[in-house]
Amino acid sequence: MPLRSGGPGAPDDVKGDVMTRPSRLLISALTGLFLTATLVTAPQAAAATWVPKTPPLTTPWTSQVSPANALPEYPRPQMVRADWQNLNGVWEFSGAPNLNTPPIGRTLPEGVLVPYPIESALSGIMRHENYMYYRRTFTVPSTWDGRRVRLNFGAVTWEARVWVNGTQVGTHTGGYDAFSFDITNALRAGSNEIIVGAYSPVDGGAFPVGKQRLNSTDRIFYTPASGIWQTVWLEPVHANNITRLDTTPNVPLGALDLVVQGTAGQQVRAEVLTGGTVVGSMTGTTGTNIRIPVPNARLWSPDDPFLYDLRVTMLTGGDVVTGYFGMRSLGKAVIGGALRPMLNGKFVYQLGTLDQGYWPDGIYTAPTDEALRFDLERQKAMGFNMVRKHIKVEPARWFYWADRLGLLVWQDMPSLAPVADPPAAGRANFEAEVPRIINQLKGITSIVQWVPFNEGWGEYDNERIVNLVRANDSTRLINHNSGSNCCISDPEPPNGDVIDDHAYQMSSGTRPPTQTRVAVLGEYGGPRAADRRARVATGCRRRLRPAVSGRELVDQPVCRDHP
Repeated sequence: MPLRSGGPGAPDDVKGDVMTRPSRLLISALTGLFLTATLVTAPQAAAATWVPKTPPLTTPWTSQVSPANALPEYPRPQMVRADWQNLNGVWEFSGAPNLNTPPIGRTLPEGVLVPYPIESALSGIMRHENYMYYRRTFTVPSTWDGRRVRLNFGAVTWEARVWVNGTQVGTHTGGYDAFSFDITNALRAGSNEIIVGAYSPVDGGAFPVGKQRLNSTDRIFYTPASGIWQTVWLEPVHANNITRLDTTPNVPLGALDLVVQGTAGQQVRAEVLTGGTVVGSMTGTTGTNIRIPVPNARLWSPDDPFLYDLRVTMLTGGDVVTGYFGMRSLGKAVIGGALRPMLNGKFVYQLGTLDQGYWPDGIYTAPTDEALRFDLERQKAMGFNMVRKHIKVEPARWFYWADRLGLLVWQDMPSLAPVADPPAAGRANFEAEVPRIINQLKGITSIVQWVPFNEGWGEYDNERIVNLVRANDSTRLINHNSGSNCCISDPEPPNGDVIDDHAYQMSSGTRPPTQTRVAVLGEYGGPRAADRRARVATGCRRRLRPAVSGRELVDQPVCRDHP
């Protein structure tokens, strides 16, 4: 049951300035789970100068950001390599009329601090561009000789085209999933040039944007986050290499089910460790399920967020990566006469925030990793055990902190524009991005629920979309549409796992669980002004009964049209 803060008539979000970050409410503990990474710091772009702008509201971390420490942490805790080179820092920058003429070998006039989106004060640009170019140089360390070099992006909104030394090495569309290019064949001795072109029109409904808007007077929408908004880095890999670790805890069998994605047909050895001691190991082949015993498994929960370490070695070529996972089971069962969500065979009441993931200084990007962690720590400290990540996908380190601190996550898919009938191009982009997001995040222990749609925004073919989600991950509950009693929602499909109502003044009554669906209150708040005056006059206060029981609010709001 996510909580939210805000005034009346603020469905789905807080009121406030379009760049004001909504309330994000959570303690601190970091245990080393990965290989000791050898970071090579790339020099800054020589001609670029970063001039930070003044944000509408500073945070305690705003002043800590500089070109020398722009998110220096290894960005992907779920799969770590020992050697890497961080490309965050000052890049040259320019707006452009299109992406047809990359500025190869040309100095660009401005300096942008990567990875902060260009609309943010921390970027040093603080304006929107539909088309833009980034440029910088780097040198490959001599210790990487004999290995392939991959260029990795955490996320770029929305289309990215990448050139290395004048050669186009790849393109990507989608603003919320990571991508990577093998740039080995484009490299040369000494200095190398990278150019990134990005296209981010934001408005128009042709691809998922979540709460980003360029032109909106409605305060439930926010400043866009265009261009590079997550860490960019290089890493050397062997010719035979690992690309992803798909971890699924198998609590009934006391094992971890692992699929190692990478070079086809390669033998790998997987080891489960705790405190540096191997407690289970197994060999297998890439692309197939490897079941690793985890004896006497200590189960992960919000009260005890215990994580195991994982080490995977490709036996031919020697590629080694490390990661982590938690042992926990998910499901639904009848408890006390009602169908309820289960964690480790028990009903755990889930109470959390509607976390928008916006920062006044960095927009989509937290100023520092400490800020990212603090946000979740405060939520946990305030007594919440869950967070609904609202129509945004966070960087991998955010999920690491949710796993480490013990917060259950309801993960929304970034939404199309809030229209009842999205265009064909929007549907195609949505269906291309959703499977990539799920596959990228399916190994995250804390995620317990997928939420494809919100309040009917861009909702279509919901039964088929539930099947699409389930085809990519059948281990979690699927909440087809948070706020399906509200706004422009389509009729309920027959195949979801969750009834999710929103209780604002525009929404209808909440509903009980059924034989196949648990019931939750996905959002609530925003009492009408008249209701507030009445409560002040009578001394009454609005009371809520447990959301997952499916019982209604005592003070039932009336329905009005969604703005």
